[in-house]
Amino acid sequence: MLELAILGLLQEAPMHGYELRKELATKLGTIRAAISYGTLYPTLKRLHAAGWISEQATETDIVPPMTSKRGRIVYKITAEGKERFADLLAQAGPETYDDAGFGVHFTFFSRTDRATRLRILEGRRRRIEERREGLRDMLSRAGDRLDAYTLELQRHGLDACEREVRWLEELITNERSGRTPSSAADPAVAPPEDPAPHQDRP
Repeated sequence: MLELAILGLLQEAPMHGYELRKELATKLGTIRAAISYGTLYPTLKRLHAAGWISEQATETDIVPPMTSKRGRIVYKITAEGKERFADLLAQAGPETYDDAGFGVHFTFFSRTDRATRLRILEGRRRRIEERREGLRDMLSRAGDRLDAYTLELQRHGLDACEREVRWLEELITNERSGRTPSSAADPAVAPPEDPAPHQDRP
């Protein structure tokens, strides 16, 4: 998922490693715990070796001779990287239904075709419904054996699942009708009312 996220962000603009990490942490809260320089730079190195991104030292950051200071590298997506990004966006397998995978793909939904968006949303809904039913079953069978705090935590998880299912169902309905979330919620894009003033019938 980090590969998809990096290529997607570099399609917006070339970035230094620090800028990439900051954007990843800002936009991809679902995987921010996994984003560190220890995971970011090996992934960048792998993408560069595959030819999907290029590296270039900025002119002001060229390292003087006989110094140990490292130059600042700017990462830029290549034509091959754009093709790879498109291939990753088109994927809609089970890995896109998990928390991290879904969060990354959802971030780039505006660049994903509607059929793929629907497959991912429907798969995610099934995954959360399974999680919800598992929690319900556990609470019905073992709820009386849990201490008050553990019980409350499980109820919180169940509430979160129920809210997400409702949210996903709304998104799926919007997708099937050709609406985006903003256009569905924004009154400014709702069908206009009849501008003619009301007149009493004779």
